[in-house]
Amino acid sequence: MPEIGVIGGSGVYEMSALENVGEVELETPFGAPSDAYVLGELDGREVAFLARHGRDHAMDPSHLPYRANIHGFKQLGVRKIISASAVGSLREGIDPLHMVIPDQFFDRTRGRISSYFGDGLVAHVSFADPLCGHLGDELATAAGTEGVTFHRGGTYVCMEGPQFSTRAESHTYRKTVEGATVIGMTNLQEAKLAREAEICYATLALVTDYDCWHETEEAVHTQGVLEILAQNADAARTVIRRCIAALDLSDRCGCEDALANAILTPASSIRAEARQRLELLVGHYLS
Repeated sequence: MPEIGVIGGSGVYEMSALENVGEVELETPFGAPSDAYVLGELDGREVAFLARHGRDHAMDPSHLPYRANIHGFKQLGVRKIISASAVGSLREGIDPLHMVIPDQFFDRTRGRISSYFGDGLVAHVSFADPLCGHLGDELATAAGTEGVTFHRGGTYVCMEGPQFSTRAESHTYRKTVEGATVIGMTNLQEAKLAREAEICYATLALVTDYDCWHETEEAVHTQGVLEILAQNADAARTVIRRCIAALDLSDRCGCEDALANAILTPASSIRAEARQRLELLVGHYLS
């Protein structure tokens, strides 16, 4: 059973270094994930890889099956997820081809389902620190060892998309969002659901552009993003590989107990259907 999961975003559709590769298609109580999970060994460690948008990039950020994707990792036994994601920079000095390992999110999405709970069973997990600090530090160590230019910390503004920002929005984020560092469209929902699934989650954000705030740079466009990603994807895979090799899987950081004091609905009041749907997540707390 793989204890380490990798989510690949735009430009990172596979992990070419995986050996003894196989695929598994899963069904979850929340539907089908974005694609089959690719299972394999990376330097002797079992890893599960998922292409966030599907290997043919057929799903946009607003319609991804976030709940199914994270639940699928939980079904496989994954305890730590590293997420690679293309982002725009909101700051001078954070340039295309740099990497950012953020520690905060700011939510600008609308109407996405971001929780497993609420229909027959209510739980409120702590989300003050939305990313696993231990796993983020491991990513930073790996990035430093590989010699890539990276930035540890900062706020990931998660916008709805699929359109890129207006200039007014981009300038507003820079002026009003505490610590706004990068902007993307996907990682917030993954982080919320991973926390509810008691899985460590960290983001390796790959900077491709300056959104549209920079006076001397052109506004972000898809072709430019893909050109930068083509240069950055191999470095991202190398950083992730080094991080995975160094992970201490016995490390306890608190993510694995996120639901311990979060469930509000008394066990005697939980309907059978809700209990069955959420068994993998909460069963050990209700038995």
